[in-house]
Amino acid sequence: MRQIIVSEFISLDGVVDSPGGDDGLRHAGWTYKDLEPEPAVYELKGREQDEATALLLGRRSYEIFAPVWPTMPEFAGYGAMPKYVVSTGDPDTTLWSQTTVLRSLDDVARLRDDEGGPIIVQGSSKLARSLAAAGLVDRYHLLVYPVLLGDGNRLWANQAQDKTLLRLVEHASYANGVQMQVWDVVRETGQR
Repeated sequence: MRQIIVSEFISLDGVVDSPGGDDGLRHAGWTYKDLEPEPAVYELKGREQDEATALLLGRRSYEIFAPVWPTMPEFAGYGAMPKYVVSTGDPDTTLWSQTTVLRSLDDVARLRDDEGGPIIVQGSSKLARSLAAAGLVDRYHLLVYPVLLGDGNRLWANQAQDKTLLRLVEHASYANGVQMQVWDVVRETGQR
């Protein structure tokens, strides 16, 4: 069975909206506007590309990333791996090579049950919430920024979801106040 890893830039109050871009949201670009740059913060992001064997995205994140990431050398690892977009619509899979559309969480579960290495979820907050509610998230990679944004999409929204126990397996703090946290989802005996 493969591991599904949700990777997010996240504010202290759980917001994951527009961490690096200016897409019209009030706090867009909050990961770089008020903090001193600290290259060590992004070591985890490079490691994710090296270790992942597939990229899993929601439709909206795919439509934001696909026109840009293939042209950026720092994302070449993602370009070389299979990409899966979870959507009931028809995203343009010609924007990024090796892209397949999955129609449901059942399709994601089948992908997870296959042989192979880790599957990384970048951005895709709605998909991440759905995966968590379905018990399909195995690990969280969080870069927690020392900011309270107040509004925006949160990684964990109020929903009818069972309690989830997490185990901290790696952490670091950086000079600019960002914290890296890697959490494994603790499964009860017999759970997938």
